[in-house]
Amino acid sequence: MLARKLVAEFVGTFALVFIGCGAIIAQSADVLGGITTKINPASYISVAFAFGLTIMVMVYAVGHISAAHFNPAVTIGLAVAGRFPWRYVPHYIIVQCVGASVASLIHWSFLEEGVNVDYGATTVGMDLSFGEGFVLELVLTFFLMFVIMAVATDKRFPSAASGLAIGMTITLCMLMGAAFSGASMNPARSLGPALFSAIGAAPKALQQLLRIYIPAPIVGAIVAAVLYEFLRPAEFAKAAPEDLMALAVKEGEAETPAETG
Repeated sequence: MLARKLVAEFVGTFALVFIGCGAIIAQSADVLGGITTKINPASYISVAFAFGLTIMVMVYAVGHISAAHFNPAVTIGLAVAGRFPWRYVPHYIIVQCVGASVASLIHWSFLEEGVNVDYGATTVGMDLSFGEGFVLELVLTFFLMFVIMAVATDKRFPSAASGLAIGMTITLCMLMGAAFSGASMNPARSLGPALFSAIGAAPKALQQLLRIYIPAPIVGAIVAAVLYEFLRPAEFAKAAPEDLMALAVKEGEAETPAETG
């Protein structure tokens, strides 16, 4: 059971970085075929939809298998809210980070040595300070996690619409925040590109990963999860995924979802 879920998480996170960050790399190419680290502001629209649509289709593809976290911050937020067993949090986070890193590895292998590209790495731009970038990533992740709690842990929400809701939330958040902080909302999504941008002698993304792109999404996700848990009556709560929580309960490692409401 767990192995299938981990493979699904790997595939979903790999797709997110491979397609989303691949779109950033593609949009960084100018008309002469060169590569720069900057993209046209208008291109943020296509990049936002690349990320949002990828998440949407992957939620529909494997959401019924692993609950489609694809994001360490989401996994931690669900665990804090009692909707995911803590014992499986490290498993999910590891495969998410590996999936993102393998996607960036493929991007790196495609590009010629010395090409000036950051592989879609997220860094604070537009003259934002460290604190402003942190707050922006926290707030954007809050919105994403709040929607995920609504569609994944509330029995009243029609599951058929979950992929669309989450995908559009990511698109909207990126339309607002991509030009400022990259609108990562996901430590794994930022990790893969940061590792390979550091290989290309651009360590800024790796430095900001530890200061902004790991802690800020986690804090935002926890706040959103706790808030939605407070707003939703316990009788409408469910785990994400339910069968993994049931296994943890059976093995005596977790309370039932209803008891954590």
